[in-house]
Amino acid sequence: MSISPTLGVCYYPEHWPEEWWDKDAARMAEVGIKYVRIGEFAWSRLEPTPGNLQLDWMIRSMDVLGKHGLKVIVGTPTATPPRWMVDKHPDMLAVDARGQRKGFGSRRHYDFSHLPYREESARITQILADALSDHPSLGGWQTDNEYGCHGTTYSYSPAALEGFRKWLADRYGSIDALNQAWGNVFWSMVYNSFDQIDLPNLLVCEPNPIHDLDFRRYSSDQVSAFNKVQYDILKAKRPDLPVIHNFMSRYTEFDHYDLAETLDVASWDSLPHWPPRGQRRDRGHEAPVHASGRPGQCGLPPRSLSHRRPWPLVGHGTAARPGELGKVQS
Repeated sequence: MSISPTLGVCYYPEHWPEEWWDKDAARMAEVGIKYVRIGEFAWSRLEPTPGNLQLDWMIRSMDVLGKHGLKVIVGTPTATPPRWMVDKHPDMLAVDARGQRKGFGSRRHYDFSHLPYREESARITQILADALSDHPSLGGWQTDNEYGCHGTTYSYSPAALEGFRKWLADRYGSIDALNQAWGNVFWSMVYNSFDQIDLPNLLVCEPNPIHDLDFRRYSSDQVSAFNKVQYDILKAKRPDLPVIHNFMSRYTEFDHYDLAETLDVASWDSLPHWPPRGQRRDRGHEAPVHASGRPGQCGLPPRSLSHRRPWPLVGHGTAARPGELGKVQS
């Protein structure tokens, strides 16, 4: 069976005057676009203050897009929790390996181990599912956005420590079994209880490799668990519609195959960036660096993760970022 590529686009109606939407949608349809992704960064517009839900604008944008024959992929906005969420849960911010808590002001500012934020993510996902699942233009869902991007898989927070200790107890059953598996007789690293185990950072020198490996396994499991919560909500509401996530190439901090067990479609982002002058040269010209892998290689991982089913390239940089064209030398 041959499958023809289908063209889609990311669109951010919350960025533009509403009177522009109809013309934008008409131009999309005119050039052959079939799918439009919206909403994945819009939490502060969907819920400006706690409990103050403002979904009418999103429904109106879906009405406009649907009028022009476009199908809409709705992204859950959990990659960009609003400022009031951080005020409500200040400990939801991840902690880096140096013990410094990260701040608000960019994106992906949350800790996968923080269970109250996971509950907040489930809540907004349920709200979107309830409000939008019967919309005629809805064509599917995307969970969050680019898990692990910007080095956000690992957190060395109190929430991660508590979760890691429980994960270890579940994995090994007894502290004696853990000591044996970790080889803790070396350097007298024997533990008497799981509550004595800390995270593998801020040590005098390198950690026990198995301690570090298990923390990485634990952290990967938290990413998969975070995704599963949203997947289960969305599939319960519309089992006929696909649930997608847009992975990033070369981000190996979590097990993509494990996470893909709670996806219908694994998608990919390909975003070429130009490096500063002179850092990388190809045949005398500065060449773009693909942050998500070379375009020819991007299809291999998602095709495997999707069990060889069709997969979408959800994010692709069709042009340089502002100012980057000046970096290309003729």
